[in-house]
Amino acid sequence: MGYNNFAEGSKSPVRLTDGQQRRPRGAKAPFLFGIRRTRTKGAIIPLFTDLAQARQQVLGQRGREPLELPPSVRATIRQVFGADLTPEEVAARILADVRQRGDEAVREYTQRIDGVELDQLAVREAEIEAAWDAIPPELRRALELAVERVHAFHQRQPKLSWMDWQEDGGALGQMVRPLERVGIYAPGGTAGTLPYPSSLVMAVVPARVAGVKEILVASPPRRDGTVAPVILVAARIAGADRVFKIGGAQAIAALAYGTESVPRVDKVLGPGNVFVIAAKRLAFGEVGIDQLPGPTETLLIADEGANPAWAAADLLAQAEHDSLASAIFLTPSLELAQAVQKEIEHQIPSLSRREVIAQSLARQGGIIVVQDLDQAVELANEYAPEHLCLLTRDPWTLVGRIKNTGGIFVGEHAPEALGDYVVGPSHIMPTKGTARFSSPLNVWDFVKMTSIFAPSASESQRLAEAGMALAEAEGFTAHAEAIRRRVTGDE
Repeated sequence: MGYNNFAEGSKSPVRLTDGQQRRPRGAKAPFLFGIRRTRTKGAIIPLFTDLAQARQQVLGQRGREPLELPPSVRATIRQVFGADLTPEEVAARILADVRQRGDEAVREYTQRIDGVELDQLAVREAEIEAAWDAIPPELRRALELAVERVHAFHQRQPKLSWMDWQEDGGALGQMVRPLERVGIYAPGGTAGTLPYPSSLVMAVVPARVAGVKEILVASPPRRDGTVAPVILVAARIAGADRVFKIGGAQAIAALAYGTESVPRVDKVLGPGNVFVIAAKRLAFGEVGIDQLPGPTETLLIADEGANPAWAAADLLAQAEHDSLASAIFLTPSLELAQAVQKEIEHQIPSLSRREVIAQSLARQGGIIVVQDLDQAVELANEYAPEHLCLLTRDPWTLVGRIKNTGGIFVGEHAPEALGDYVVGPSHIMPTKGTARFSSPLNVWDFVKMTSIFAPSASESQRLAEAGMALAEAEGFTAHAEAIRRRVTGDE
């Protein structure tokens, strides 16, 4: 589940009130990947068959759109900082200020940006107890099931130290240890959207499984100075130790550098808006980070036997995240492609976020008719999507051929939407093609390895000549001398 939003808690960079409107009837839809579309008049999602440029554009266009802040956000920046600043410049100022002034700066930015005056940054136990009573019992049970499933999945992930003892008494090995303290950022849900407790669960539970000693959560306060009850309950069930009422770049700064109230952490993880992502990028090096997520993505591969209603529902579910979300469908069947396009038209009117969905599908979505499943796999590996769904008769024959994706959803009974909540693997996955070299959030994000060097005296003697030769070749005579003294026994 990728994120790159402006409004905290919203996965959309521009709210509907900031100019997002349904495309006027008769207006031309934008090109997908710069390719001419074959489309039904008035269709919400384009369908095209021109593959000559598709392979290049699937990888080449993503992320090239210029970043434009909504007018309301730019006005707030001018009001707070007295200048038109980029998200990176805003984050840099906040990081430097919080580093220098601690809690005072955090409270000031919370008041000036969020409009909330706080007397205490940490959430009190009484607030968590009140939140527990405030949410429906069925929601608590759903969170408990999600935590149980995510815990069980990550418990199976190996995280063992090892030591190779040799006959002469020497040893080599790796010592795996959990991080001492981590900070999880949980978007709070404002600007007309609801908070995302599932993302908190997907980060806190692997940390708990890894054995992290202290897990802190930061989430922006609402107008009344409280954190969303469902976030507090999710934090309690998942096993977080403390929750702080801090959002935005100031939350990342407080976690990264520490303040009077917020202990410094070893690593900051979790999604957030463009200011949060900019702050994570700038703080990296003094604190660890997980990833820099962008808009969420799903790519579906289907053959002629796939259920068009289910496939359409999956595309709509992906598109409702964000107007920048990508929902792409690959199939060798033109008949299925047209049926899915019609199903989208049929299903969308009943959905609460239909305007966001329509904009997402028109801007980033597409139905692509490919030559065969081999070509679909090739395109998927080039695109390296966050989520890859296989809706084919025998999906397991394709699984081993997938090289680049955050998660593979195998078969028609494995919808990506279910994976967002209760299947087990973390839904925090690489976006923007970074699945080529990175992985979903997992237990290994919360541990570190220490190498053990313990050669015996005899092995040191055997290795000394090669070690001295390499040291002298690099001009490090002191290195060579330190090795030589072990060989000769010189004092």
